[in-house]
Amino acid sequence: MDEKLEVLKRKLKEMGSVLIAYSGGVDSTFLLKVAKEALGEGVLAVIARSPIHPEWEYREAKRVADSLRVRFVELQTDELSRPEFVRNLEDRCYWCKRGLFEGLKEIAEREGIQWVVDGSNLDDLDEFRPGMKARDELGVRSPLCEARLSKGEIRRLSQRLGLFTWNKPSFSCLATRIPYGNPITLEALRRVGGAEEILLSMGFREIRVRDHGEIARIEIREEEMQRLMNRKEEIIRRLKEIGYHHVTLDLEGRS
Repeated sequence: MDEKLEVLKRKLKEMGSVLIAYSGGVDSTFLLKVAKEALGEGVLAVIARSPIHPEWEYREAKRVADSLRVRFVELQTDELSRPEFVRNLEDRCYWCKRGLFEGLKEIAEREGIQWVVDGSNLDDLDEFRPGMKARDELGVRSPLCEARLSKGEIRRLSQRLGLFTWNKPSFSCLATRIPYGNPITLEALRRVGGAEEILLSMGFREIRVRDHGEIARIEIREEEMQRLMNRKEEIIRRLKEIGYHHVTLDLEGRS
C-alpha cells in the first residue's frame, strides 16, 4: 500500500499540474490531499454544481477544499438540457460525464493546467460505468487507477492522513435514484434530494431514496431499519410534505 502511494505521488509530479474533478467524496478528497502535497500550487479543484448534486454535498466539499488550502472553483453544468441524459437510458452516465469533462477541459486550458484527472479507483474498473468511455475519449486521467489503488486502500490511507472522509459513505448523483426509462426531471431530482437530506439530518448515514413517481422507496442498512421504524410517523409526514404520496421501506436493505 505504501509503495502504491509513492507511485501515485510520482505520477502526479510527472503530470506537472492537475485539475481535479472534485466531489468531496472519499476518492477525490484523498487525491486532492496527495496532489496538494506533491504539486503545491499546481492543483485546482473543480466541483460541478447542478440539480443532480445536492447542496449539502457542495458545502461539505468546499469546506474540505478550504481546509486543505487548495484553490477551488465551481462549474455550473446543465445535464437536463441534454435529451440523451433526460431520457435516462443505460448510457445516461456517459452523457453526464461527457458534458462534465468537456467543461473541465475548457477550464484547464484557460488556466494553463496540463491534465484533467478524476478520482476513479481500481475497483471502479470492475463495475458498469459508462462514464469511463467519456473519460477515455477526452483524455482524462485517473491517477488512483494508474497507481492500482483500491477503495479499501484509499480509505485506510485517508485515515492515516487524517482525512475525516476516510469512512464517508459512497454517494452517487441523484439521477441514479430514478429507474432507467423514467425521464429525469427537475421535480424528481428536488424531491429525492429533499427526501435524502431529511433522512441524513435525522442521523441515518448510508441511505438511498429511490424515486418511483408518487412512491419513495427507502434503502437503508438492515441494522438501522428498527431505528427508522421507530421514527416512521415523522418520516412519512416529512416525505409527504415534499411531494410523495406513499413512503416504503425496501426490506432487502443496503449491502
